[in-house]
Amino acid sequence: MPKLTVFHDGACPLCAREIALMRRLDRRGAIAFVDVADPGASCPIDRHAALARFHAIEDGRLLSGAAAFAAMWRAIPVLRPLGLAARNATVLKFLDRLYNRFLTVRPRLQRWLA
Repeated sequence: MPKLTVFHDGACPLCAREIALMRRLDRRGAIAFVDVADPGASCPIDRHAALARFHAIEDGRLLSGAAAFAAMWRAIPVLRPLGLAARNATVLKFLDRLYNRFLTVRPRLQRWLA
């Protein structure tokens, strides 16, 4: 039974590539991946918000942005050190700033990869 649920935008070419990589790395099946672009997908938050920003549920807590990525990294052994480092508030704040900057260029990257 997966301990982590990750909500991703399967209609985004960039996101789809990243999630495909994470699925390959998740050999233990520790993550349940939910494509929120699928109208039939069950999502605990507003679909628009889920498509705009990366979310995950870890131990019953809803995480967003860099915290959600860090939770996903912790669930994958090869990436676990990165996820553990992100438990440090300063590291997480830095990663969240990077993620917010990425979100500003994401639409251009999506068009380029489409």
